[in-house]
Amino acid sequence: MEQEVVSKEMRACAHGGVYSVNPNLVRLDCSSSINPLGTPRKAIAAIQKNAKSLAPMYPDSECRELKKSLSRYLRVDPEWISAGNGAMEIIYWFAQAFAKSRVVIPAPTFCEYELASHNAGAEVAFVPLRNFEFDADEIIEKAKGADAAFLCNPNNPTGMLATREIRKIIKSVDSSTKILLDECFIELVDDPDASSMINMIEKFDNLVILRSLTKSFGLAGLRVGYSICNPSLADKLSANKIPWNVNGLAQAAGVAALAQKKHLPRARAIVKKERKFLHDSINRLRSFKPSRSDANFFLVDLQGGNSTQFRDALLKKTGVLVRDCSTFTGMGSQYIRVAVKAHRENLQLLKALEAFDRG
Repeated sequence: MEQEVVSKEMRACAHGGVYSVNPNLVRLDCSSSINPLGTPRKAIAAIQKNAKSLAPMYPDSECRELKKSLSRYLRVDPEWISAGNGAMEIIYWFAQAFAKSRVVIPAPTFCEYELASHNAGAEVAFVPLRNFEFDADEIIEKAKGADAAFLCNPNNPTGMLATREIRKIIKSVDSSTKILLDECFIELVDDPDASSMINMIEKFDNLVILRSLTKSFGLAGLRVGYSICNPSLADKLSANKIPWNVNGLAQAAGVAALAQKKHLPRARAIVKKERKFLHDSINRLRSFKPSRSDANFFLVDLQGGNSTQFRDALLKKTGVLVRDCSTFTGMGSQYIRVAVKAHRENLQLLKALEAFDRG
């Protein structure tokens, strides 16, 4: 079913997380899709070890050690890497640098692309998803003459990979149109190396790949994001960067997290197993219809229910918070998004949903 697209122009994005509601009510947050293992043990230890020395010191404004660690992790030259105060900061850099007149955004997708583009003064041309999948040909057509395009793989909130379509788009769009490819969730899909465009980054001078340590390494509260693109594009991208944008403890934690090499493979195994368990379990309920997903989250159709009302009722009765998807442009009011977590937490979510099942 093609999703109706209605822009929430100039409206601030709504996000999930415990502070999106009364935090005192939240016993389990299934609205934020973070690594089910949480923060790596080495990252916590790095914060504890370095807090006394780093807290009174200005951080390295160039994030040199963090970039070196990311360079080894990605097998990309450090000059191709820019570090931001979360991926969010880099989205706004990109819009300020390149979204001058018109941008193309599939919908539904992450709302900050739209807001950042509007803040930069650009008009947004939406391309509706078809059955939650990218319409590559329509995106390519709409991108003619556009300053920029925003793509997300796997897409948020649908959770579906679109690697084949994205490759087609990137190869077909004119090089004058800059592309931000958000891969912030890609490290938690089953085969990230086969799905990512990083191994093709040198072939495209107009491509910026966005990543984050938020989802993959559980550093949401520390705000560490980064991008990969050619150095010339990186200079233009970070022209609006403020000094000391990534704090010292965040940099130290990021370096330590990247050194804990088994953290992501273990998390991917949990996500793969638990996504199937949770999806199949919800699918047996009569009031909920889960969508297919490749990520560590998936959509659930409330079968006629209202997502805002359901989120609030579920939270009040069970203490479990899910993501109300009505705030995504083009999404409608019948979907929630749930995070795939560790088994015990998934059982808690399932029990909460069962309490609202009409079957």
